Amino acid sequence: MIRLAFAAAASFGCFLPQVAHAQDFTGIARAIDGDSLRVGNREVRLFGIDAPEYRQTCKIRYTNWSCGADAATALRSMVDGRQLTCTARDQDVYGRTVATCRASGVDVAGEMLSRGLAITLEHASAEYFQRQAASRTAGAGIWASEFVTPSEYRAANPRSSSAPATSAPPASISRRAAAPATSGMWRSCAQARAAGAAPVHRGEPGYNPMLDGDSDGIACEPYRKRR
Repeated sequence: MIRLAFAAAASFGCFLPQVAHAQDFTGIARAIDGDSLRVGNREVRLFGIDAPEYRQTCKIRYTNWSCGADAATALRSMVDGRQLTCTARDQDVYGRTVATCRASGVDVAGEMLSRGLAITLEHASAEYFQRQAASRTAGAGIWASEFVTPSEYRAANPRSSSAPATSAPPASISRRAAAPATSGMWRSCAQARAAGAAPVHRGEPGYNPMLDGDSDGIACEPYRKRR
């Protein structure tokens, strides 16, 4: 009887770590937009945050800023080609795994909040709300702009809110995927970014000095916080 009880306990003890471990997964990552990515063969939505949609723009001093595309670029710089360790928390209505993910020990969603490139969701942790408060006080990212929440943008743009439906990330789009305007210059940074041509350097096709705000020879640069 004692041997049977010991065997059952040992079997149960072996089972518990397997259940806990089943919630964790790792894989090489590739960003899809500012809050979703692929980790191995699994599509993941980052837990606790909502980033501007890929085609969403924010307004800085009456000028549109492609905040959604820049949020995707920021996430891409953190995760693409790197091994991520994630903890599954839930599954969303699209079948994606909702998870907290870390790259080299850095909480990816938390970093997006610290950079001001995402907002917290109501079920986020206290730490996430603290990160958002700090970035908002500092005027980082979207907090230096006028913007609608990503959920409001999705409601108003049900067909255009998501990233391009391609098997490759937006960064893989050719920088010369489309020709500039007939004048030889891009008319707007939104147009240049939509064609995958931004940033545009002086001397390159489509360079427009009117889009080079700091006159450094690079038009349509990713947004940098003004000091």
